[in-house]
Amino acid sequence: MTKVLVTGSAGFIGYHVSARLLADGCRVIGLDAMTDYYDVALKQARLDRLTPDENFTEITGYVEEPGLVAGLFETHRPDFVVHLAAQAGVRYSIENPRSYLEGNINGTFEILEAARAHPPRHLLLASTSSVYGANTSMPYRETDRADHQMSFYAATKKATEAMAHSYAHLFGLPTTMFRFFTVYGPWGRPDMAPIKFAKAMFAGEPIDVYNHGNMRRDFTYIDDLVEAIQLLMDAIPERSSGPVPVGDSLSPVAPFRVVNIGNSQTVELTDFIAAMEAAAGIPIERNLMPMQPGDVPATWADAELLKSLTGYHPRTNVTDGVARFIDWYRSYYNAGSPGSAVA
Repeated sequence: MTKVLVTGSAGFIGYHVSARLLADGCRVIGLDAMTDYYDVALKQARLDRLTPDENFTEITGYVEEPGLVAGLFETHRPDFVVHLAAQAGVRYSIENPRSYLEGNINGTFEILEAARAHPPRHLLLASTSSVYGANTSMPYRETDRADHQMSFYAATKKATEAMAHSYAHLFGLPTTMFRFFTVYGPWGRPDMAPIKFAKAMFAGEPIDVYNHGNMRRDFTYIDDLVEAIQLLMDAIPERSSGPVPVGDSLSPVAPFRVVNIGNSQTVELTDFIAAMEAAAGIPIERNLMPMQPGDVPATWADAELLKSLTGYHPRTNVTDGVARFIDWYRSYYNAGSPGSAVA
């Protein structure tokens, strides 16, 4: 049976990845610290959906705790590692940067050291579209320079890409970095816009819309992201034996690759909000606000590399994805009409 270590297994993406792997017959070792960055009850509810499966092993702890991950590698010898545990959020990184240093950089270091001692078949780590930072040329391609991050969160994720590349080169660790683009869907994080908007909408309250609504995002539905991750697990990079093909981010000196996972469509934030209104049948009042520090006005993924490696391209449009999200939100938060949301 294939064994997969998933860090951040009670998180939004980690939960969905773990559930998919279990459904595919894998043995999943799930590590999560259950931090209170957002509602722990939501994390526990996700976890409660995983723990009944006999092939799921629950481990509670911080990925950055020295020796913890090394012990998991020693005990379980995972075939694959999907490292999703991180301190997330652009804005919170302004308030509490140390948590990003510890969780993202130190945590990734512990993963890399453990993989060095007990190499998995494939090491897969989460990065973010935020690493593209001040780039204005779109869509973002993996081969574009990404040197001017706009937040400390993005800077820590770019640092983990560099760290992982060095280990891939020095120790021959096959490594893939995912760059995620605005993931949304059922069981999403409450600090992200979709749940914030839904909470306000069902409570009959206005929402804050930054940059006066002039924002565009490559919204990626969670099921599409999980499908891409599952397929990329088998797209194991090998050390290049010649020139790297045009458009491929494969390192010329290491079995290392960066891959965008996005919908390859840039959607106006106002259109995303309109899709929420249509799905719920409730209008949303907007407070137009200036741009927030550390944010960028637009993101847009070039996902051709993902397609060339896996044959897959994310395909869920915003109308369908938002409708599924609203259905889940109504059910989980018992929200039916304005004033009824309890999130």
